[in-house]
Amino acid sequence: MTTDLSRIVALVPVRSLDGAKLRLGEPLDAEERADLILALLRRTVDAALAAESVSGVVVVSKDEDLLGRARELGAASLLQQSDGLNEGLDEARIAARAEATAVVVLPGDLPDVTPGAIDLLAEAAQAALLSAPDRPVVVLVPDHHGTGTNALLVAPPAAIGFEFGSCSRAAHAAAAEAAGATYVEIAGPLSFDVDTPADLLEADRRGLDHEAGR
Repeated sequence: MTTDLSRIVALVPVRSLDGAKLRLGEPLDAEERADLILALLRRTVDAALAAESVSGVVVVSKDEDLLGRARELGAASLLQQSDGLNEGLDEARIAARAEATAVVVLPGDLPDVTPGAIDLLAEAAQAALLSAPDRPVVVLVPDHHGTGTNALLVAPPAAIGFEFGSCSRAAHAAAAEAAGATYVEIAGPLSFDVDTPADLLEADRRGLDHEAGR
């Protein structure tokens, strides 16, 4: 069966607003951290909905208030029942399976996300299918540290398991190889995420607006 990219659903996992991004430490208090999470969520959902390659967006979280915000932005929402990032993504993938021929995971901490940056993953997947149309495809954007995964396209949706966490770049590559999938890595703006105080300062330099209401 030829791998199909006609209906790519974006999965956006977001932790709860309470205690969100605690690793940012002193630069932000709890309210400012919540504002940051909401600002990044808005940016991610807006970009995904505007991307030509994306047919739908599902935000998965344990935070009902955050999911309400996601629905206001036009995304579908899923209240996570399990614990853990990969488990939540599995729930979202199952929820999207009736619609999706592929999924793209966009963690909600990417300040440089744009519709074009998301479409680059689909373009890379489409290029891979030209040489091997019957093989699954995995496209990954590494984080700026070189060990993590900042965006991940998987076609078909269940071609590999999600391996987010420590050294996820290598884990996803190994999973793609084991599945016989074509594996592609691309660089670009999605390689930068906000995870530490230094990242926050860099995001400020790039013009990230923390105020979710703006």
